[in-house]
Amino acid sequence: MTYGLYKGIGLIDDFPKFRNFKTGDLTGSTSPTMDIPSVEIGDGIAGLILSILLWIGMSILFVVLLIVLEAVFWFSLFIILAMLYWIFFRALKFVFSKSKDTKGDIGISAVYSLTYTLIYISWIFGIVYLTEIM
Repeated sequence: MTYGLYKGIGLIDDFPKFRNFKTGDLTGSTSPTMDIPSVEIGDGIAGLILSILLWIGMSILFVVLLIVLEAVFWFSLFIILAMLYWIFFRALKFVFSKSKDTKGDIGISAVYSLTYTLIYISWIFGIVYLTEIM
């Protein structure tokens, strides 16, 4: 940051704008009610075949649910990374907004750089400390 402030570097906001998305009710206002039937399997060969078929069906259901869970996980990871990118980009953009004042002066550039570094690292450590306390 010191070198960037000394040289007078500025950041250009080239993050894509997500304006094509429409806000609204995605899930609906009603929740589905399901009546789950109880399955009673008798003894004998019919009960054995039915339990094997139910076992295969539940295995397929669990595989499908794991695939859906994986998609939700990767989507959540993408959102978290996008938020972190935005936070750090905004922080650097704020720091480099002072580059007009610090261009060509290494002392002031170092002071601004150290000050903002201490500020940003301290709030990160503060969040970690608060999560350890809770």
